[in-house]
Amino acid sequence: MAKARLSMRKIKEVLRLHYHCDLSGHQIAQSCQMCRSTAADYLHRFEKAGLSWPLPEELSDEEVEKKLFPPRNSVSSGKPLLDFELIYREIKAHKKFNLTLDLWWREYKEQYPVGYQYTLFSVPYRRRQKKLAYLMRQDHRSGEKLLVD
Repeated sequence: MAKARLSMRKIKEVLRLHYHCDLSGHQIAQSCQMCRSTAADYLHRFEKAGLSWPLPEELSDEEVEKKLFPPRNSVSSGKPLLDFELIYREIKAHKKFNLTLDLWWREYKEQYPVGYQYTLFSVPYRRRQKKLAYLMRQDHRSGEKLLVD
């Protein structure tokens, strides 16, 4: 909680220096002891959130933070959350029909045209695949095969 208050103070200081003191991005970054890109990101998020300076007094710090940093994969983005477990099970179950991740993504894009592009769709899936523990169980009938070490 204290960290959130500290970051909110920094954000408000960046906004004050920009709108009230009319300082440049470099000057704001030096004053707040942060990178220029961080200060620019705060200003960009502020403009994107549609807020005005000075901030309305009835708006709490938590509400301002939610507007500036909305949760990822929120419903408002228009992109549904991806269930990689379901995708994995479907691909595994329909292997004989040559169901691939690419085909799965094409069906997804037909359903959600503003959805994720292929890279943002496949990279998390492949990362998840690397974490899976693979087992290779082999059943042998005695005398059927000769295994030499």
